[in-house]
Amino acid sequence: MMTVLFWLCTAGLFYIYLGYPLLAWAAAVLRGRRVVRRAGDRDCSVIIVACDEAGRIGGKVRSLARCSRPEVVREVLIASDGSRDATVDEARSAIRGLLEAGTPGERAVAGRMRVLEFPVQRGKPAVLNDVSRECRGEVLVFSDARQEIHPDAIPLLLENFADPAVGAVSGELVFRSRKETAVVEGTGFYWNYEKWIRRNESRWYSVPGATGALYAVRRGLFRPIPPETVLDDVVIPMEVVLSGRRCVFDERAVVYDEPEASEAAELRRKRRTIGGNVQLVRLFPGWLLPWRNPIWVQFVSHKLLRLGSPFFLLGLFFAGFMLHARIFYATCFVGQVVLYGCALAGWIFQRMGVRGRGCGVALMFVSLNLIILAALWDALRGKIEVKWRRA
Repeated sequence: MMTVLFWLCTAGLFYIYLGYPLLAWAAAVLRGRRVVRRAGDRDCSVIIVACDEAGRIGGKVRSLARCSRPEVVREVLIASDGSRDATVDEARSAIRGLLEAGTPGERAVAGRMRVLEFPVQRGKPAVLNDVSRECRGEVLVFSDARQEIHPDAIPLLLENFADPAVGAVSGELVFRSRKETAVVEGTGFYWNYEKWIRRNESRWYSVPGATGALYAVRRGLFRPIPPETVLDDVVIPMEVVLSGRRCVFDERAVVYDEPEASEAAELRRKRRTIGGNVQLVRLFPGWLLPWRNPIWVQFVSHKLLRLGSPFFLLGLFFAGFMLHARIFYATCFVGQVVLYGCALAGWIFQRMGVRGRGCGVALMFVSLNLIILAALWDALRGKIEVKWRRA
């Protein structure tokens, strides 16, 4: 019985972390579909939903204004969802500054910016639904308030829509940090791993979701999302895929961010994201049907099976302990102990402000699985938060 448990858990973990990524890579190589990219005259509406982003929203406004092709930005709508700080004033001040002292291109983009103030906080999905109705661009571009967008990112995103099969496009989030910590190291490794999978999924057919920091959809394919949605960057692109179009990943369209230096802040963010994956099953049960979901393998393998990872790890640890009298299983058990020891060392180094080279990946892996358990507990209690929460 323990032997069966050991190999069942081993097979589950192998498929989640190595088997499926290799499957996506093989499918991309053997059945890859190229995207026809071409610069054109299509324009876009950029939507930013912000809540209490004073100190960052001004930089976002200036970042958007530096677009290398100002003519493709038909409008920029900056919506404040019940902000209680100076978010609205800062955004308007940044726009005025660009109109007065910006370059001709910056002034052109700034002249198309509007700040919409919603006094009552309702959550990002409700605001997205409202703002999207006012948009006039051929393509809707979504981005968060904190990241800096490369000047070429939006024009490069739009090039993908020259392909009629493409309905949504995800940009690439690049982390840059001045401070090297265990959390930063682990986050960087994990994100590079994620991007490799997404790159192959995109070549295979479609990515089951997008990078929330920067993604775009054809306006005609956008559908209002449930107001309780946590992961708009999964729901909106997946609805596009279910309509028969592709969601592709364009690593040329870069947006920059800094990983959370605080372990607590990073894990809180991931806890909410993983809870959002659980929520997808409740909101969209039809996505679980392979005859309705054209990327069923990608969705289940990438978004759902990882939720079973901590249970596979617990089963593997228990089975390895029970079978430790045999040298192979004892070696596997010791390997798990070393992994958890490295994670503990990374946690200690993080508290000490020391990088702890090599421990960050183990810390991120173990922390991620612990946070999956916490997110599942949140989902069982109905405690998944939709509204904004600041550290």
